Amino acid sequence: MINPKCVQHAHIQQGDETVNIENIIRAVPPTNSAIGESVETNMIDQEAQSPKSTHDGDLQVLSTIQKDLSPLPKKRNTISTDELFDAKRVKLDTKSLKTKRPGLTDEKYDETSYYFENGLRKVYPYFFTFTTFTKGRWVGEKILDVFAREFRAHPAEEYKRSIETGKLTVNYEKVPVDYRLKHNDLLANIVHRHEVPVSLQSITIVHMDEDIVVVNKPASIPVHPCGRYRHNTVVFILAKSHNLKNLRTIHRLDRLTSGLLIFGRTSKKARELEQQIRNRQVQKEYVCRVEGRFPDGIIECNEPIQVVSYKIGVCRVSPNGKDCRTTFRRISEVGDCSIVLCKPLTGRMHQIRVHLQYLGYPIVNDPLYNHEVFGPSKGRGGDIGGKSDEQLINNLIKIHNAENWLGVEEGGDVLMGNPLKCEIKTSVPNEDLIEIGAQNSKITSMVASITEAPPQTGHEEPIDPFDLNKTTYDPHCHECKVNYRDPNAKDLLMYLHAWKYKGVDWEYRTELPDWACKELIDYDTIDQ
Repeated sequence: MINPKCVQHAHIQQGDETVNIENIIRAVPPTNSAIGESVETNMIDQEAQSPKSTHDGDLQVLSTIQKDLSPLPKKRNTISTDELFDAKRVKLDTKSLKTKRPGLTDEKYDETSYYFENGLRKVYPYFFTFTTFTKGRWVGEKILDVFAREFRAHPAEEYKRSIETGKLTVNYEKVPVDYRLKHNDLLANIVHRHEVPVSLQSITIVHMDEDIVVVNKPASIPVHPCGRYRHNTVVFILAKSHNLKNLRTIHRLDRLTSGLLIFGRTSKKARELEQQIRNRQVQKEYVCRVEGRFPDGIIECNEPIQVVSYKIGVCRVSPNGKDCRTTFRRISEVGDCSIVLCKPLTGRMHQIRVHLQYLGYPIVNDPLYNHEVFGPSKGRGGDIGGKSDEQLINNLIKIHNAENWLGVEEGGDVLMGNPLKCEIKTSVPNEDLIEIGAQNSKITSMVASITEAPPQTGHEEPIDPFDLNKTTYDPHCHECKVNYRDPNAKDLLMYLHAWKYKGVDWEYRTELPDWACKELIDYDTIDQ
């Protein structure tokens, strides 16, 4: 039996409170479903210029969140040929409408601002509109029934209130709770959005010219908006703090992985680098710290990797997986741990982490693949304790619901802000401070306590403390009524760093983090 308390580095402010197990076992890869396309509607234009990626965050949680693990729904009736044709026709009819959505304008960047507290970068809560077009299976159903069934982060009563108050609209018009959805209906839901704190460590510029920007990404910061992260992402921070806007994402790093990240400043250069990555013309080198004394020499792992669930972003070695190849070499020892140089020769999700788990030398503080949820051997040699994929997923969900440590799915089906497992405030906000008409107020329960920021290089941001006048409050927002535990340093870090990328006629490398023992290792002579 899995002990929920054994989860490493539980993160209270990461993910959602509960997870629904519907349709997550070896599901087909996420498609551009209505809500998947619209969770970050303002990213549509930018993402259209970027290569698709399976996941960005360390772990991706279910798009459908619920308070309890309820029974699976009955199988839907088979769609008739005429209905299928109509659905396809509707998609074509709405394509032009979708492409007209605005990109990331200055107005979007100015939705909110940062403040720095306890060594963390935080975002003032702000109002945000999630939008999605009606899915084919929703047509003819009542809007309240659809939200109560499809989006279980909140009870039906809350959605009913949102419809009645006009915060949940159809085609930007107020509708009754018994309104039946039609083809092409655009649903918009105004939410009071609370983002998750990330590390205050600065994003340093490694190289910049008219075509590209290369940065050293700190651990804990997602690359682009996903789940509960929007302004606390690399693309937003670079735009807001460095005035580097409309960057084109060329590749991704997991949220907890630090290191080298390349963006294109022009579409031509972005396509060129994307092509080099697809053709495997880019050599990548990572550094990590693993448990135990890693074997001598160059160790090559060729075990195929299978995605167990795209929804929560979990992989394992399996003969049914895709070809995968990684080489490893121990370059130093630190106590009972080893510093290992990793060279992924393919580009599978979580490739380095899964191969190290299989070899029996997991990354020291990997919150997923160095965990007994994979069995007593923690997945060494592919041994997951005789569990089926379904059992593995169910155990992960149970642990998540107990400790709330899984990340949020990128592009998940979430239209309302998700409650976190937190301590309820005992104090009631001062009603005199609530400005209902402007949806703005002050929160008197928050106290700013700024700590000294760590030494930074490159662009220096001003250290702005919490400003009571910049915050907002929504009397109907659940998260406005809870206190959050700030994440600890261990919650924000995993000992895996993207150190060096080398392509056709170019090469970039980053500074190494302290845990890589750069004072003890002559990294310049490693490849000689």
